[in-house]
Amino acid sequence: MNNNILEISNLEASINNKTILKNFNLTINKNEIHVIMGPNGCGKSTLSKIITGHPNYKIKNGEIFFGGKNLFEFSPEDRSRLGIFLAFQYPLEISGVTNYDFLRLAYNEKQKFSGQPELNPLEFMELVQKKLNQLKIPNEFLNRDLNQGFSGGEKKKNEILQMLLLQPKLVILDELDSGLDIDALKLICESIIKNLERNSSLIIITHYPRILNYFQPNFVHIMGNGRILKTGNLELIKTIEDKGYQSIE
Repeated sequence: MNNNILEISNLEASINNKTILKNFNLTINKNEIHVIMGPNGCGKSTLSKIITGHPNYKIKNGEIFFGGKNLFEFSPEDRSRLGIFLAFQYPLEISGVTNYDFLRLAYNEKQKFSGQPELNPLEFMELVQKKLNQLKIPNEFLNRDLNQGFSGGEKKKNEILQMLLLQPKLVILDELDSGLDIDALKLICESIIKNLERNSSLIIITHYPRILNYFQPNFVHIMGNGRILKTGNLELIKTIEDKGYQSIE
């Protein structure tokens, strides 16, 4: 039985005629946590955008399979419905759309795609109320326009609120710790760990090892020049802290 959630083979991708990823390979199995680190410009965030289907990137070579399905055959929307979730480093602000309406629409789209019943406004309010309590978010949070005027911490909490509602199979956290104080980071990380679906997996893209106080990764990957240079465990992070990325390159 195939245990893979994500399988990336020989991926080469570019943007504006500049190649970013070069012969990139990565396999993630169910119930695994992978950390990806590397200097600025090495392709970490590019990888997350390509997995989720950002249209600005051109795939020059390689394959990405998710749950045995060729991701290149699916739109960004359908990739989300299949169970891929990206918590953005800088979530978008959208005026004129309340947080409640956005969350309910996203949830019901996932329900329809999975052949499950949609929730009416009252049913959804009952569900989202439980998630708000888990993240210690006040009710008025739902009535505000999506991320409009939110602090950095509020935006990150809103991303995780979406994750709790959508119950994805693969969660990609791109610089989750950016803009969060220690208490907010602890709360969000604990909520992710506690509520991650069984057999789901995590990709954690980060510059700062402090987030790993809350996660126990199976693998740590160091990226450079558009590919994975070395894979190891938490000891590899200690090497990076002591000697820098040049010790890997």
